[in-house]
Amino acid sequence: MDLAEKRILLTGGGGFLGYHLREALAEAGARTVFSPRRREFDLTQGGVIEELFRTTRPQVLIHAAAVVGGIGANMAEPGRFFYENALMGIQLVEAARKYSVEKTVVLGTICAYPKFTPIPFSEDDLWNGYPEETNAPYGVAKKALLVQCQAYRQQYGMHAIFLLPVNLYGPRDNFEPQTSHVIPALVRKCLEARAAGTSEIVLWGDGSPTREFLYVKDAAQAIIAATRFYDKPEPVNLGSGREISIRELAEMIARLTGFSGRFRWDLTKPNGQPRRRLDTRRAESEFGFRASTSLETGLQETIAWYSENASFQTAGSTS
Repeated sequence: MDLAEKRILLTGGGGFLGYHLREALAEAGARTVFSPRRREFDLTQGGVIEELFRTTRPQVLIHAAAVVGGIGANMAEPGRFFYENALMGIQLVEAARKYSVEKTVVLGTICAYPKFTPIPFSEDDLWNGYPEETNAPYGVAKKALLVQCQAYRQQYGMHAIFLLPVNLYGPRDNFEPQTSHVIPALVRKCLEARAAGTSEIVLWGDGSPTREFLYVKDAAQAIIAATRFYDKPEPVNLGSGREISIRELAEMIARLTGFSGRFRWDLTKPNGQPRRRLDTRRAESEFGFRASTSLETGLQETIAWYSENASFQTAGSTS
């Protein structure tokens, strides 16, 4: 698909990933991109979505909007995370069907995977158990959209694809303490502790869980490639294929930020899912995506950006 001549509707364009997707679309030659903000179009409202599609008549939908957060935010508002994510997605995909959108791209989450998925996570294991409890409502809401995409493809011949990005990080991430994910949270804690001369930082859990991270600019390139070249019902992982423990990650960020104190692990707080690492072979074979940014390089760019823009805060929603 040549995106240059297409009318593209990008939800979540004002958020972290959305900003980089807009840049990637421009680099791909896209000239007509609609990216509504939540203050203008509340995507949980069916009438608002109807108006949006009626006025923009998109040929491509990339649904990147989501209500997101770390473990604490997911535990504090599981009902909201389930309801708003499910409602936005279900209504948007239905509108894409109704208005004969040529290509629909829905972004899921690896929180949809079962708690004890074998490593590396294969897309074929997605239904082999219930997600990790602390973020299951969010994960299940997103996974329901995969079913919708597959059902609409089967019944209506809809060209809808479903992508599963791993944990993203990079410049313009959400560094707000109450809603941020682990990398921006650690970056902020370390920089603030260094500036204040604090010798100790308290972190949740015991540091043993592993996570995989994908630099946001790599993720944006992967999504554009999938939009152009992939058109099958099977979901596709987007990741780096590299795994690191939270303890090792904290030590790396401490080194890169210049924090020389110690970490104290609060064992009364949850660890979350024990391990995460994706099988990324399908993305490479289907549309040629392989992550190119190393974790250390990506962290350096993230730290540099936040150091220059510490007053800038994104909201705990990318819708």
